Amino acid sequence: MTDKIALITGASRGLGAALAEALCETHHIVAVGRTTGALEELDDRIKAKGGQATLAPMDITNTEAMAQLCRSIYDRWGSVDIWAHTAAHTAPLSPADHMDMKGWEKSISINLTAAGLLIGYVSPLLTPESNALFFEDTHGGEKFFGAYGTTKTAQIALARSWQAETVKTGPKVHILKPKPLATALRARFFPGEDRAPLAPPATEAARLLAELRG
Repeated sequence: MTDKIALITGASRGLGAALAEALCETHHIVAVGRTTGALEELDDRIKAKGGQATLAPMDITNTEAMAQLCRSIYDRWGSVDIWAHTAAHTAPLSPADHMDMKGWEKSISINLTAAGLLIGYVSPLLTPESNALFFEDTHGGEKFFGAYGTTKTAQIALARSWQAETVKTGPKVHILKPKPLATALRARFFPGEDRAPLAPPATEAARLLAELRG
């Protein structure tokens, strides 16, 4: 059994699930997501590769649940080697003056507030050599992307501040830029798009991790 721990927030599907599978041969995976069935399917795929996972079917906006999770990780393993934050809410596209306020508030809660919360909770689990991964998106400022683009851009700005603050002390904070992915998230934004040119999440996860290690 490996003593390395990878915490994946947003592990149910897409890039988060792909990263979990890519890391499972060298890390014990702590997979956080809201969809229990999808996490169980991920667990089956990890086991098929000879890996092991701890499933945490939780909402990252639940402060008490996240605090308990991080405390449990500390009690069991002491630290985390990699934290990959891939969770995101994709509010429906709309003009800025017609945004659904529930979608706006949910975008703020998941994409921004929860990220700030998790940085505070997870950072005590990270050593100077640990890696924290955030994933940049380029939709900020684009038409109809008001809710998602604004909150995702703000999340990355927060991550960049943390990155600048930890240059000398660690952990190593990385802002990675995935290629356009063939995911359900992207399909919500571009339902009629030709998906053939899009990168499979597994391929992109392997590329990003190679970039990290290289």
